This record gives sequence, structure tokens and C-alpha cells, in this order.
Amino acid sequence: MAAPEAGALPAEELVGQVVLPGDVLLLPSHPEADGERLQLGPGAAPPGRLVCGPGLRRCGAGLLVTKCGLLRHRQSGGAYWVDSQQKRYVPVKGDHVIGIVTMKAGDIFKVDVGGSEQASLSYLAFEGATKRNRPNVQVGDLIYGQFIVANKDMEPEMVCIDSSGRANGMGVIGHEGLLFKVSLGLIRKLLAPNCEIIQELGQLYPFEIVFGMNGRIWVKAKTIQQTLIVAHILEACEHMTAEQRKQAFAKLSES
Repeated sequence: MAAPEAGALPAEELVGQVVLPGDVLLLPSHPEADGERLQLGPGAAPPGRLVCGPGLRRCGAGLLVTKCGLLRHRQSGGAYWVDSQQKRYVPVKGDHVIGIVTMKAGDIFKVDVGGSEQASLSYLAFEGATKRNRPNVQVGDLIYGQFIVANKDMEPEMVCIDSSGRANGMGVIGHEGLLFKVSLGLIRKLLAPNCEIIQELGQLYPFEIVFGMNGRIWVKAKTIQQTLIVAHILEACEHMTAEQRKQAFAKLSES
């Protein structure tokens, strides 16, 4: 193993603190450390495995910070990553995202996912799809799917089925409802287990909601007014304290 670089600090001591590009973090001794990227979703790394996530790069015996933000660590997956307020989405294999169909070229759909290039989606990548039974997908439709290919040297590729061939909630999202964009940091916050924001919103109105790791949210409530209220609250929650949020919910409950 390479010798620690001068000025490097133990990663465990910096968890929850701001790190800057160029900082070098020392890793605890680990028998199976590797340079794999973190997948913030299903399929976490197995126990005893160290994962290098977004905003970090392996550098000798440690990690090189490539983005400004808060250093995070997940014990269960052995993962380190930088929680930044980045707005430009970079596709990551396994991420579930909301895309917009922009073009149909033969057997392939082109999907805008908010990244630097569009993703491809085969018409066979839907549950029950065959050459005779093609999915009803039109230009302008919203697609909820996940990446199976995502790296800097290849075009991103999406599917709308899981490993067993089931849709599992993926596919074309209803034409009604509202699509809006938030920061990637807020998406990770809303997708955290037992997120209080979603629980409190659910007590106000019944609604359907879909989160994309690319910063897009689709929401639909009973009325257009309720849909807009839910969207405005979700957008505002990023800059509200828990107390401010409770006060806002209390006013909406009274009205």
C-alpha cells in the first residue's frame, strides 16, 4: 500500500464536516478496499467492503476529494461520499431517474435525463415487451427507469425492468401531474429512510410522488391546487429548519 500523503487527514474524523477539492483523506485499514462508486439505492455494498462514492476518487492509500461539500459515511455499506449541492446530474449505474422521451429512432428511444448527453432506452426494456407487443411510448412522455450502463466512455443506457424482468413501479408516468426540478442534495434527503418531510406531507393531502436521483420530482394530488402546494413545499424544504417546516404545515392544516 502506498505511503500516506503529507497533509492527509483521517476520513473518520471528517465525517459531517466540509471538505474541499484537493483534500486527501486517509482511510482506515481495510482488507478489501476498492475504487467502486457508491450506488445510493438498492444493491448496497456487501459487509466488509469499502466503497468510494460521488465526489471522491481513490488516491494511493486514501481518497482525493473532487467536489466541495459535506463528507458522509454509511456504516452498513462501508461507503464514503461527498454530499454536495451540485445541480448538473452525472449518471450512475443503478440510479433510478425520471427522463423525458425526446426522440424515437428505430427500436431505441432517446431520453433526456438532465445529464451531458441523452440516454438510450430499448423498446424491449419494458415489462412484457416483445417485437409484436411494443410499449406505447411517445415523444414527450415521462419515463421512470434505472441505468444499467453509465460511465464516461459509453452512452448511458436505461431500462424499465428490474433483474427479474418486472416493472416494479418503473415505466411511463401518467400524463397528468407536475414535473419539477430540485437540487441533488434535496433528493437524497427526501429519499432517506423515514423522511419526516414526506410523512408530514402525507398527513396533509393524499398524493402520488416519484423521485428521480437526477433531481426531478413528479407529483400528483387530487386537485391542481393541492399538487402545486405539495411541489412548493418540497422546493422550500431545502432551506427550512424543522421548526419552520412544522409551522408551515400547521398553517396549511388550518386552511
